[in-house]
Amino acid sequence: MSPLTPPLHSDLKRSLTATVPLGIGMMAAIDEVVFHQILAWHHFFDWGTPAFSLLSDGLLHSAELILFVLGFFMFARLHRRGTLNRTAAWAGFVFGMGGFQLFDGIVDHKLLRLHQIRYVDNVLLYDLIWNGVALLLLLAGYLILRRARRTARS
Repeated sequence: MSPLTPPLHSDLKRSLTATVPLGIGMMAAIDEVVFHQILAWHHFFDWGTPAFSLLSDGLLHSAELILFVLGFFMFARLHRRGTLNRTAAWAGFVFGMGGFQLFDGIVDHKLLRLHQIRYVDNVLLYDLIWNGVALLLLLAGYLILRRARRTARS
């Protein structure tokens, strides 16, 4: 069986929802490692003391790990039961990544103003790229889900 072929009695909905937390956790980890630590462009909360900013990154890291563990156990349960739909699982993972990215770009960056992507005079280009990548991930998740639904029907 190819890795994208669902088992005979797969659970499309649970496979999709089980991997959303994994996608959220993965994108949060990428954001934290790349933008918070390596590039040092921002912290999760930038408007406090350096110690509080570091604490906010630690809390984000804790939440990301909780989501990884939750998603892993949901995924493992479906896999163990033989009801995992791999294509729907990939869709959920990509949806989770795009959903986190878009939420961060709109809610954290613009509505709550917890931080900006990067502190430069013209942040518009960074915002467009950040949210554009999020929309591309959501579109990819949608296309993968359509494939999973088509395969499940046939």
